[in-house]
Amino acid sequence: MSDVAAAIMDAAERRMRKAGFNGFSFREIAVDVGVKSSSVHYHFPTKENLAAAVIQRYTAQTADLIERELQKEPNPVKVWVKAFRGTLHSEDRMCPCAVLGASSMDLPPEVSAEVKKFFKMCHEKLVEEGLSSDEASQLLATITGALVVANAVNDFATYDRATREFTRLWKPAPAKAGRQRSK
Repeated sequence: MSDVAAAIMDAAERRMRKAGFNGFSFREIAVDVGVKSSSVHYHFPTKENLAAAVIQRYTAQTADLIERELQKEPNPVKVWVKAFRGTLHSEDRMCPCAVLGASSMDLPPEVSAEVKKFFKMCHEKLVEEGLSSDEASQLLATITGALVVANAVNDFATYDRATREFTRLWKPAPAKAGRQRSK
């Protein structure tokens, strides 16, 4: 991927984190990056292509981050809670998939499909790490909901209060025979 395409995706991701799919135009992205609008169209013919590419990249980055963090901390609940807490404390403060997920019924199909893949990846990784399907769903709802509420009330401690009990109470199931995580 070229440096210009990466910069375009970075600018689109920042805007999507703040205002969702309808919160940016190619003209605004071009200004953010310092290129002509035709350059944005060259790399991403449609807004849908751009948004889908951003979410694909974000999904891959999140999966990589989780894998790295699981090498340091074996408790997947702590890893996911910490990852989303990191998002809250970042400059942009929101997960683009949480923002887009809230309006998924209004998204173009190719963007909606990528948001769905993100949450499916999260759920599958949690189950692979020992959570039941119900626990994985509960944790995802808790961390994404806590992220939204903490941003809405502008109180980061809200996230910690919402996730504290889940983190404290969850205990990994005994390892299944033959299942070993790679180190």
